[in-house]
Amino acid sequence: MGIFLNPGNEGFQSALNSQIYIDKTQMLEYTNSVLDSEQRYICVSRPRRFGKSITAEMLAAYYDKSCDSEALFQNYKIASSRHFHDHLNKYDVIHIDINTFRNVAGSPANIVQKIQQAVMEELNECYPGCIPKEHSMAHAPMGQMDFIREDITSQASLQSALANIHKVKGSKFVIIIDEWDAVFREYKDDKKAQTEYIDLLRGLFKDAPSKKFLKLAYMTGILPIKKYGTESALNNFDEFTMLQPDVLAEYAGFTETEVLGLYETYDMDFELAKEWYDGYTLETGLHIYNPKSVVDSIRRKRVGNYWTSTETYESLKNYICMNFDGLKDSISNMLAGASCRINPAKFQNDITSFKSRDDILTLLIHLGYLTYEAASQTVHIPNEEVKNEFINAVEGADWKPLTDAIHASDQLLEAAWQGDEKAVADGVAAVHMANTSLLNYNDENSLSCIIALAFYNAVKDYTLIREMPSGKGFADIIFLPKRHSDKPAMIVELKWNKSARGAIRQIKEKEYIQALEHYGGKILIVGINYSKKTKKHSCKIEWV
Repeated sequence: MGIFLNPGNEGFQSALNSQIYIDKTQMLEYTNSVLDSEQRYICVSRPRRFGKSITAEMLAAYYDKSCDSEALFQNYKIASSRHFHDHLNKYDVIHIDINTFRNVAGSPANIVQKIQQAVMEELNECYPGCIPKEHSMAHAPMGQMDFIREDITSQASLQSALANIHKVKGSKFVIIIDEWDAVFREYKDDKKAQTEYIDLLRGLFKDAPSKKFLKLAYMTGILPIKKYGTESALNNFDEFTMLQPDVLAEYAGFTETEVLGLYETYDMDFELAKEWYDGYTLETGLHIYNPKSVVDSIRRKRVGNYWTSTETYESLKNYICMNFDGLKDSISNMLAGASCRINPAKFQNDITSFKSRDDILTLLIHLGYLTYEAASQTVHIPNEEVKNEFINAVEGADWKPLTDAIHASDQLLEAAWQGDEKAVADGVAAVHMANTSLLNYNDENSLSCIIALAFYNAVKDYTLIREMPSGKGFADIIFLPKRHSDKPAMIVELKWNKSARGAIRQIKEKEYIQALEHYGGKILIVGINYSKKTKKHSCKIEWV
């Protein structure tokens, strides 16, 4: 048992020892099905803290021939598979966390050398005499990271070492690389280090000799595999991303069914958790939750910003402040609850090759700040936790008109409750005038974005529902009180270049109020109109 070669099952055992573990072992059925096939090259990209490393530890524990993991998996789903024993603890496993080498390399130029030195040192101990002399290292006892020595020759090749071991001993390897994209994220401007690293991966996974010694390749990261032009640097990999999760969708992150079960077990409010942590709707229609946030909310017995608190908002702020046409408009619209159409196909899967608004928004999907709806090709902010992070970033970026609108929204809501029609009209007008450069304003849909910004803080007491089926039509915006709130329900109808009285009349004639029949208190109906001719807003408010 080594550090990188056949590391054992202690890492996965640690995950099982935790207070909360969601069984994802059925994923092994898929990896077993592609062993030794052309589909044995797998790359799973998900945002940080979505369970990628735990899954990598699970694969290592299952395939590693240096340990006995049968008892470890016995009470989990994979144990019921008829192929459970076929590949259990049968192969050499090389498990590499790129961040480990990034921390000890000293400089980006040394990362590839350190990886090869460390792994080949252990290979030489496990398979003495099987590595050609020019690729071997003097024997040294294993210890902490300072065991990595400098006496390996410049001709050293991990690929050739594995190929020769396979030739002599017939051994096949499962290679697991965690945080595969750390070099591209942390050394984003060092093209030389990136090229050397990609060349190492090509040697291990794409060159002809690898097909003989490689049983399975499994990589995890935040970003998909780097593109050069339109082609992936490792185009033989099947990639499972936030855009295209396909058959592995349920194995990175918690599903809604799993989260519901957890909150019922711990007697906590699932609907509140859904508001805070739901929103990642993958291409398959599956809803995925961030495991870090869910687990910490259960451990601490309250919802809060747990995932976003593990990293400052600076990186998000830097991205949303990039000078691309339409980017600020899109962020403002999404903070108002809207979705934005994008084309993610041109994104180069790195954090430097930005050419458009769509590149930035696609990166934010992979980082977990936005979610992608494949059917409509749109993005939106997934949940309350991430929305809070956007607000921090916007305030840090000094987008004053937008932040002023958000800060003034409490007073505007109070004015609506008091029936102060002039104050509401003036408040909406102030938001419109302050954000003219950020939002187009030429129809009822764009007016609804202004309204959502003007009443932004209403989310503390209300769930905002746009275009809700009601009576004989669709109410523009319904403010539905949350269970803990004693505030009145509100129906807001918007008109552009018509009249506020006409908006009130439509609410009554089309029986929108019927949608709130289950609500026991009084209902506030609000009509708001913008006149193209006078450039003014008007408002009418009634209680029913």
